[in-house]
Amino acid sequence: MKKVFTRFSAVLLIITLSFTSCVKDLDQSPYYGLNAESVYSDPANYIHVLAKCYAGLAISGNQGPAGSPDISGIDEGFSQYLRVLWNLQELTTDEAVCAWNDPGIPELHQMTWSSNNSFVVAMYNRIFFQVPLCNDFIRQSSDANMSDRGFSEADQATIRIYRNEARFLRALSYYHAIDLFGNVPFVTEADAPGAFLPNQIFRTDLFNYIESELKDIENLLPESKQNEYGRADKSAAWTLLAKLYLNAQVYTGTERNTDAVSYCNKVINSGAYSLDPVYQDLFLADNNFSPEIIFPITFDGLYTQTYGGTTFLVHAPVGGSMVAADFGINGGWAGYRTTSGYVSQCDTTDTLDQRQMFYTAGQNLEITSISTFTDGWGITKWKNITSEGEPGSDPTGNFVDTDFPLFRLADVYLMYAEAVTRGGGGGDNGTAITLVNQIIDRGHGGISSPEWDVTTLDADRVLTERARELYWEGHRRTDLIRYGLFTGGTYIWPFKGGVPEGISVPDYLNLFPLAFTDLVANPNLIQNPGY
Repeated sequence: MKKVFTRFSAVLLIITLSFTSCVKDLDQSPYYGLNAESVYSDPANYIHVLAKCYAGLAISGNQGPAGSPDISGIDEGFSQYLRVLWNLQELTTDEAVCAWNDPGIPELHQMTWSSNNSFVVAMYNRIFFQVPLCNDFIRQSSDANMSDRGFSEADQATIRIYRNEARFLRALSYYHAIDLFGNVPFVTEADAPGAFLPNQIFRTDLFNYIESELKDIENLLPESKQNEYGRADKSAAWTLLAKLYLNAQVYTGTERNTDAVSYCNKVINSGAYSLDPVYQDLFLADNNFSPEIIFPITFDGLYTQTYGGTTFLVHAPVGGSMVAADFGINGGWAGYRTTSGYVSQCDTTDTLDQRQMFYTAGQNLEITSISTFTDGWGITKWKNITSEGEPGSDPTGNFVDTDFPLFRLADVYLMYAEAVTRGGGGGDNGTAITLVNQIIDRGHGGISSPEWDVTTLDADRVLTERARELYWEGHRRTDLIRYGLFTGGTYIWPFKGGVPEGISVPDYLNLFPLAFTDLVANPNLIQNPGY
């Protein structure tokens, strides 16, 4: 079936967490509409609770699309995990601006956010909603608890797989924490539920923890592409490890490019995934059939309704003279476009590159006013249309079926290439060139040509290809930081620092601040420098 957790949607109502801040999140165990012991006493219920752990990445509450939010203090659609992650990763860079003046949005592109910024706080709270949720599942599914409950060996073996998936999901949220916030509150399943103030973990120590967790479960997860669609397998863990190692210099001060190469090789050599022959198909309503997607956040227009996720990514960039029906929706939100800074990363004279999904009719390349939607080229990458041209399943056109490819093979190829060009052992430049050219050629309809193929490769060219291949997929901020281009004045884009021509910005902006509400409540926390 298309959406593996669709069938569990009704059971998600078992779990109701209504936390308003990270410290409050961590001060209590999840509240269940049913007694927790009655839920966990039946081995058949574990898949339903695991479904909530996965669903935390996709939906914003238990009712959907609004009305029973997981976290409070912000519009429920704005606060959905993927939506706030995407905004922090893209709206702070050259790849996106937004015409809306909702609280918190202008400050992201202007790079003037504070510890009270609603999107910064929402991301922080989303992470620390997911972590205790996964902690509780991991704790409840321990071997000791399963034995005490008299589960059969077969049931215990199945639940151990679920437990390792929950450990992967927790590692994923902690990866977002280390990338976005650095030194953060830290709790695991070993911390007994109850009122306590969590200690802060240093970024290097959190790196070591994430690494150890992923290495511990990498061989305990199902083989690559042998789990149900939408659930983690070995390649998902390997890809996350590769990302961790590629950014190790930023996170710990010590490069780990050889390890990044090693884990990219694991994914590539598994043979389980291949490049999708058609680039556009990766971002359509039936992209669940793509051979390239390693780990998606799944959406369904009927069963996982949210105003975040890909519903946001399809609706928000549609405006001006764009026709909403061409995107499989009932109307656009006229918000997001790109800047001339990003456009300059592409070769717009290469009209055969199908990755360049710009909408220019009636749109000005240069942005005079961010609040004017027709200033800035449009992006048409995300659609609620199938590869056969049919609209998504929601007959109203409100909610979309398109999944979000959080990890995909082309990203692994580019990580391999970057790690090799940065001196990582275990790979070679010739293979890196071959992999990059496969990506470029796919973007040109599968045709190889000396007009666009690379014959030499360095880290800067890899960054260019990452921009051309992975734009609007939530990578750009992390990439620019790794290259030393996010802050400072080496790379300037329009409205960087809040002025039309762009200016240099201070290095402390490489990290977002911890939420102000947590700092007030928890004396164990120290704010990131500069805030």
